[in-house]
Amino acid sequence: MGRIAAHEFVSLDGVFEDPRWTMPYGFTDRMGEVIGELTNASTAILLGRTTYQMFAPAWSGRTVEDDPGAPFFNDTPKYVVSSTLTSADAWQNSQILGGYDPAAISELAARERGVYISGSGTLVRALLADGLLDELHLLVYPIVLGSGARLLDERLPNTPLALLSHEAFDNGVLHLTYGPAR
Repeated sequence: MGRIAAHEFVSLDGVFEDPRWTMPYGFTDRMGEVIGELTNASTAILLGRTTYQMFAPAWSGRTVEDDPGAPFFNDTPKYVVSSTLTSADAWQNSQILGGYDPAAISELAARERGVYISGSGTLVRALLADGLLDELHLLVYPIVLGSGARLLDERLPNTPLALLSHEAFDNGVLHLTYGPAR
């Protein structure tokens, strides 16, 4: 069974929406390597509806000349968790998985070497609550935003996690990797 790994850009106070606030910190080579390690270990992308609708127009026209991650995002099969979308035609290699169903996601993980998630806060919270997320990679930026959607909020039940690894980047961003506390 393939592992399910999510990566998120978050502020010190846990805000993860609209990560344009990360721009002043730059994107170090090592950050690219870390995300590359996650994508290279994955043969599928799992996204929630909102993230899919943001990523599709942003990534579908990009080439490797625009961004080295473009081939992964465009060529890899994408599965969208949504009970409201009727089509995933906006982005090649995309299909709707249906509403959140832990069994369907477990079946997907069993078929794939690895499943990659970016953004998709509602989906990540559900996977954490159901014990289906193998790795949560938080790239924590040294800023307090004070407002905005938080990744880990009151909708998430008590969920013990174990710190698997940590790394500090030259730009002050921390990479914290958590997994289920078993």
